[in-house]
Amino acid sequence: MLISIIVPVYNSFDILPKLLEAIETERIKNNWLLELILVEDGSKDNSFEKIKELATKYTYIKGYQHARNFGHQAAVRLGLSVCKGNYIAIIDDDLQDPPSLLPMFFSYLDNGYSVAYGVRRKRKENLFKRTSYFLFYRLLKNMSNIDIPLDTGDFCVMKKEVAEKMMLLNEQNPFLRGIRAWVGFKQIGVEYERNSRLIGDSGYTMKKLLKISIDAIFSFSILPVRLISTIGLLGLLGSILFVLYVLEQYYLNHFEVKGYTSQIILISFLGSLTLICLGIIGEYVVRIYDEVKKRPHSIISQTVNA
Repeated sequence: MLISIIVPVYNSFDILPKLLEAIETERIKNNWLLELILVEDGSKDNSFEKIKELATKYTYIKGYQHARNFGHQAAVRLGLSVCKGNYIAIIDDDLQDPPSLLPMFFSYLDNGYSVAYGVRRKRKENLFKRTSYFLFYRLLKNMSNIDIPLDTGDFCVMKKEVAEKMMLLNEQNPFLRGIRAWVGFKQIGVEYERNSRLIGDSGYTMKKLLKISIDAIFSFSILPVRLISTIGLLGLLGSILFVLYVLEQYYLNHFEVKGYTSQIILISFLGSLTLICLGIIGEYVVRIYDEVKKRPHSIISQTVNA
């Protein structure tokens, strides 16, 4: 049985040898027939040169270099599209998802599951990030029209048939853990202790995390659009009540209705609300535009052993 391990690589020149040592230990211990797919995603260091160097020692490495930084999800998607393994694993390049856990995860596939995904017991990021992740996953779960598991990442193992079905969803802004949940099959969450990053800083900046969050919400929920309709109906009801109040004061009680301040407040509030609603609609329109262009998810500039 062929095992495929997919690793997106970004600014990992120093840690790649340690990652390969950990994977090689598991390969020998478990007698794996292995292909290791390293997708270098436009790093600012010489990560691909390190991949080429390591490929001379570990002949099961298949290296791909993106022509620029296309993002983590594009790198994982490329790995899924080229891998040939019966069992497929996705791990990060920073050893936070330990390769030593893979045999235990693969055992779930041996026992009839099609996907085993990692559920993090405890995050080791700062309080702001932990709170943001906590709120995001619960917001997504409540907004989504499918059941996306809480506190999960891309770390998982799956059978080949699942990867093949995931690749049928040719979305331009893929949220892969959502697609993984969408395709179905028998899946199980496995709790694990995620390690701290050994070297360097995470490539996931707040800007990139925000993009993934937006991709997740707008790819798997139509609630934002329906929320606009709800707000519009509530606004209409409030307007009718306010008009009735003004007429009652003017005609029945003969009070002069002074409304300069309230008008300014209402105009400012409704103007802001209109722009927000247009922004939500625009986000869906932009995604339609991206799909219509049908550009490739990424461009490969060079390969090793591929």
